[in-house]
Amino acid sequence: MGWMYPLLSNRSVLKLLLLVNIAGTIYGYYWYGWQLKETPPVFLAFVPDSPTASLFFVFVLLAFLLKKNWPLLESLAMVTLFKYGIWAVVMNLLVLFFQGELDWIGYMLIFSHLAMAVQGILYAPFYRFKAWHLIVTAIWTLHNDIIDYVFFMMPSYQMLNKFMPQIGYFTFWLSWISIGIAYYLGMRPSRFKLKINN
Repeated sequence: MGWMYPLLSNRSVLKLLLLVNIAGTIYGYYWYGWQLKETPPVFLAFVPDSPTASLFFVFVLLAFLLKKNWPLLESLAMVTLFKYGIWAVVMNLLVLFFQGELDWIGYMLIFSHLAMAVQGILYAPFYRFKAWHLIVTAIWTLHNDIIDYVFFMMPSYQMLNKFMPQIGYFTFWLSWISIGIAYYLGMRPSRFKLKINN
């Protein structure tokens, strides 16, 4: 995997990823627009899960371009990109299974959310977060699950509504898996200093 690090730290690649994630974040908040209109203000920060995850990563990429590390945002980005990336892939595959078809937006969501999960993992060697950053991230992530499945603020897939208890259970364990992956990959000693290549 060492051959990838010069590519990942290339300034042009970082700028391209930054633009892609900004565009994806804007579209994501637009996609949630109707639900945000119906959401009580106290829950607004916890409803648009995927675009908030990519927004965290936007700031991580900005920090990299400034030759800095913002560890708490790195931790939040890694956990939430993986969690909500995989979650959305699974939900759209379930829609395909139960509905028998998926429109082009569904396939686009599968591809884009899988890319979210992958990019968060690929940059793990460059992150500098510590245990307390991951603890804060864990609190945010698990609190988000409570907001979604206790107060019912989760994204709506109407054909899957009857499976909400099972989806909530899956999401809870996906949160812990995401936190565990971040601990294993983001905090191991063999991390690299990010050197931005022109």
